[in-house]
Amino acid sequence: MKKIIFICMMATMLFACKSSSSTASTEGTALSTKLDRPTQVAIKGNWVLTNVSYAGSDYIKVTSFDLADSKCFIGSTWNFISNNNKGTMNLTSPNCTAFTSPIVWSINNQGLFVLKIVNPGTKSKNVKEGYLLKVAGLTDNSFQLIDNINVGGQIKDVTYQFQRAN
Repeated sequence: MKKIIFICMMATMLFACKSSSSTASTEGTALSTKLDRPTQVAIKGNWVLTNVSYAGSDYIKVTSFDLADSKCFIGSTWNFISNNNKGTMNLTSPNCTAFTSPIVWSINNQGLFVLKIVNPGTKSKNVKEGYLLKVAGLTDNSFQLIDNINVGGQIKDVTYQFQRAN
């Protein structure tokens, strides 16, 4: 009888506990699932990516978001909808292959921008992989997303500069 009570208590505890996040963690710390709503509202709208910068940009080629050369993102247009965390991105650089895709995005309370690129015909809830970027320099008309890349064993920042579209 004691075993049955013990098993019932353990089962109750197991089902009562839930994990903090199903998203990947960064450097051993759990990724927060709480959203930074004020920052998300500040970013909503239409934006143009005006510059991509990183140390050694004259010598190394960076493929951004596993899609295209980072320079192909210059001039791309992005739309962020804050009430449902969806949007679109359009790469339109004349020297690069055009690309348009829906996106799912959010900003957590750790200042991380979570970006998921949704392939056509795929539901956003089925997209399990994405990108974590740091939000910086947010004003009414501009902000930056900063990604980390590994160059020769050293971590370098790639900065994507956004300007609000008119």
